[in-house]
Amino acid sequence: MIIDSSYFKEYREKLGYTNQSSVKSFFAAKDINPTVDYQYIELLNTRLKEIVEKLNTVVQDDLKLTDLDSFLQQNINLVFESMKVNDILPRLRNQGRRPEEVYYNWMRGFVISNYFKKAISLIFEVDEKEITTIGDDDFANIDTFKRTPKADLEINLTNGNKVRIEVQVGFQGINDIKQHKVLEAKKIKLENNISTFVIHFDLFNGQVAFVKVDEINDDDVNWITRQQMEGQTVFNIEQNYFLWKLIDLPPKMSDINFN
Repeated sequence: MIIDSSYFKEYREKLGYTNQSSVKSFFAAKDINPTVDYQYIELLNTRLKEIVEKLNTVVQDDLKLTDLDSFLQQNINLVFESMKVNDILPRLRNQGRRPEEVYYNWMRGFVISNYFKKAISLIFEVDEKEITTIGDDDFANIDTFKRTPKADLEINLTNGNKVRIEVQVGFQGINDIKQHKVLEAKKIKLENNISTFVIHFDLFNGQVAFVKVDEINDDDVNWITRQQMEGQTVFNIEQNYFLWKLIDLPPKMSDINFN
């Protein structure tokens, strides 16, 4: 009796499969797509609203939303309905996670980024209308709903220059910048002479960091391998980058020394 690779192939063919990936998918039930639990999503949407409501109680009065209900309707309810109508939710997949989890993680960043637009306008001393959304996430079309290295926002400064802003939100006290974000920022700086800043909201600790990512050196000591992120290379945002306590007014970008 010989047990070898030819037998393995014969055995899988008897099961009805001509390639190994199909067999693996069958045994792991990866070929079964779970239906979206919309009751669960309603609970997640409620939690998103609770996060915004709590933030609105701790930030300075100049940053508070005056019409909280309108913000929640525009940035949570209507976004959810659009994704539902366009059948995006069942197709949200990321490393095998359920679509509800992918939805919630994306929505947290989206909602918090929009919540702090007023703060960003104060930081860069511009009107909010000078802040333009340029990211590639589109909650109305699955073909363009994606995550790319492109920054979230672009700002027209009063001196005529432009800058790009990558808004990041941390919820667990782990504060990193993915390597591909830095590479994209350096590319934009080289090709268009536009600088990119990461504004990282560490909501777990109530602090905000500012990093000019196109100036991060390849040999910077803060480059690490993060095992919790499948061994990805990331730039760890150390404590001296955190310059804003969320309970205070934010600093002006013109006052920050990035050297």
